[in-house]
Amino acid sequence: MRRPAAPLAALVLALALTGCGARVSDDGRDAAARRPAGSSGHYPVTVGNCGTRTTYDRAPRRVVTNDVGITEIMFALGLADRMAGYAMPDDKGDVDGLPWKDAYDTVPRLSEKALTKELVLGARADLVFAGWNYGFGEDSGLTPAALKKLGIGSYVLTESCHNGTDGGSGRGVMPPLEALYTDLTTLGKIFGVEDRAKALVKKYRKQVADAAAKAPAPARRPSVFLYDDGRDKPFTAGRYAGPHDIITKAGGDHLMKDLADPWTTVGWETVVDRRPDVIVINDYGDTSAARKKAFLESYPPLAGVPAVKHHRIYVMDYAELVESPRNPAAVSDLARYLRGVRTGG
Repeated sequence: MRRPAAPLAALVLALALTGCGARVSDDGRDAAARRPAGSSGHYPVTVGNCGTRTTYDRAPRRVVTNDVGITEIMFALGLADRMAGYAMPDDKGDVDGLPWKDAYDTVPRLSEKALTKELVLGARADLVFAGWNYGFGEDSGLTPAALKKLGIGSYVLTESCHNGTDGGSGRGVMPPLEALYTDLTTLGKIFGVEDRAKALVKKYRKQVADAAAKAPAPARRPSVFLYDDGRDKPFTAGRYAGPHDIITKAGGDHLMKDLADPWTTVGWETVVDRRPDVIVINDYGDTSAARKKAFLESYPPLAGVPAVKHHRIYVMDYAELVESPRNPAAVSDLARYLRGVRTGG
């Protein structure tokens, strides 16, 4: 997309600077405590996000989101009217049965590709809600720092926070479901919908706890490998990605729980050595779930792995596996499947 002409960019910049009134606290102190109380009552409010504290003088009004899980967090909080649009690289699937169908019908879809600065400027965004590798990226130039220079605020998906490891590229700072609850709670404060956020977190915690209560004893839990894609090497989930908590709370033993990263690549020899009882396919990307399953069942090194030998391959939707309001229901659904799995063999 062509970059807006200079006069338009200047206008957008001026609008963004007077948008949600977000200010980054440089010294770590509560900026709200240093200012007189605002007339709005709720504001100003200061929150932390991925190690950065930001003060909001009012709720953002033109939020742009990237990808399905992030977009549906806004929808679940009832904040569709605060959105200027969303970008979604992949088909979001059938939304007829979702509680957010009306929101999908009313909020503009800005792109079927990832966000760009041009899209953000064109939407007159005052806040971009995305994540590292979920819209934000040094390679693309769309980063919170770059947006700050344009006077546009950012909120980073907690699942994707940089943790300072691996030379600064490592991601993940807390268990995935806690990341979801953290984002719901923090966004509730930013937008003044704290009661709604608390109700959602309470509902989701109960849903997950009910499923976890029916899980088998640790010694009888089936081991589960998450397969995203990849032929030479499989792309999978570590302990900071949604599948870790989904598998664990559902009663499975996550095969790659020792990987301190959300999403990463491993060798097939590791999968073969660890002999998963179940393989979960992430239904995502250009390769269909059916083709992924056909590959797994025909790949010679996997022939003796229990999951392939006994045809225990379970398909889950991408939106269930990344941080999103669909995670708790995904735990319940996977738990029902895993309760019928016998380990070993």
